[in-house]
Amino acid sequence: MKSFVKFYILVVALIFAACNQPVNNKQQQSPSYPGEQKAKTLELQENFETGSKPSYATGRVKLLSGTWYLKDALIASTDKDAKDGNQSVRLKGKGVLRMEFDVNGASKVTIEHAAYGDNNASGWQLKMSTDGGQTFTQVGAGMVANKGNLQTVTSIVNHNGAVRFEVCKNSGGNNRINIDNITIYSFNNNAPVGTTTQSDTTLLKDSAVTGDNTNLLLGNPSNATASTSNANNFLMEKPYYTISYNRSRGTPNWVSWYVGKEWLGNTRRSNDFRPDETLPKGWYRVQTSSYQGSGFERGHNCPSADRAISVKANSSTFLMTNMIPQAPANNQHTWGNLEGYERMLVKQGNEVYVIMGSYGTGGYGTSGFHNTIDKGRVTVPAYIWKVIVVLPNGNDDLMRINTATRLIAVITPNNNSIDANWTKYITTVREIEKATGYNLLSKVPKKVQDVIEVKRDKGILPDDGYIMRL
Repeated sequence: MKSFVKFYILVVALIFAACNQPVNNKQQQSPSYPGEQKAKTLELQENFETGSKPSYATGRVKLLSGTWYLKDALIASTDKDAKDGNQSVRLKGKGVLRMEFDVNGASKVTIEHAAYGDNNASGWQLKMSTDGGQTFTQVGAGMVANKGNLQTVTSIVNHNGAVRFEVCKNSGGNNRINIDNITIYSFNNNAPVGTTTQSDTTLLKDSAVTGDNTNLLLGNPSNATASTSNANNFLMEKPYYTISYNRSRGTPNWVSWYVGKEWLGNTRRSNDFRPDETLPKGWYRVQTSSYQGSGFERGHNCPSADRAISVKANSSTFLMTNMIPQAPANNQHTWGNLEGYERMLVKQGNEVYVIMGSYGTGGYGTSGFHNTIDKGRVTVPAYIWKVIVVLPNGNDDLMRINTATRLIAVITPNNNSIDANWTKYITTVREIEKATGYNLLSKVPKKVQDVIEVKRDKGILPDDGYIMRL
């Protein structure tokens, strides 16, 4: 018994001594309680569980985070509504969900979204205001809400200062969408600016949604569909561009994308060429080595430098479904000069919508003339074309395209002896449509098409300040 008492006294003494020892600097820091780290990184979380708005009538609702403005929108709770919890917001028509208050900076915003019930897909945009809600500008690319469970999308903002956001449904007609769990993260100096990401599973599968800053604002030139029975006009919607893929040729028919200043970051060229594993099962996947020794380069349709906002965006352009066999001089000089000019226009305060494609069979590379490469599995195009629609920065882009809008249309032969000056190959949209059978500006009013599609652009203007690489 005495031994046990001595042992017990010794243990108590040791504990008491340990508790009174000075702590090191790390121990002296405040403890990290559950939720404390989240509080340091989050500006706002709204799950729409506390408010009530049963009708689509325009109104304001006081929620846990603050007051929100809803137009063509209600707070929904039916079994058909996609939601995490008991409620989410449902938008119809051109519905708007808007913060009526600011937060103090934001690095990124995450939002969960899905189509309502069995409704078809609809498009929507995230917009931000830094002037107390007087004006809003779009953040990143347009989004598509599809049938099924809620999916999370992330938009990089990186704004240091007062900012508020709104969600705007911009396409899909009478189809409705659900929005839930909006989270705004605190300002972060290291975040890239202005991009939006989403899982490929949330992308539109059967028909393309268009709206401001989306890849198919001008329309679907060949009425491509995501049906395997349409293998030579197969629609591939990706977050960074949209493709009509031709299985027989092993190349795109066309690629369509948008470029605003927010896409022109400083990300280095990734050079990670790779086969596209999202092609349907059983289809041949063009390999990184398929062009090797052919005398042709892996020529981008959507250029790497048009998606320099993030590593993921840049890497996406190196999928082989975005490539054509292109004569090196054509790719590096003629096409490189045209791409550089397009980006210069964006940096000068414009936004552009671009469609590029190719047609015909047979081109001249550094190893002479070839109809195909890769043991006949990849067709070498005879001609390469591009259309660039130029608009001053603004909103409601489709409505702003008019008879005075600038269009640059170019067709070049796929030839290694081509001139580096792309202006020598300027043509009209109608000539490209005649050669391809496509309707390149199908979403533009017919009366406007009839004027701008027959215009021939003047090329590089005297006050552009652009230096061509000759």
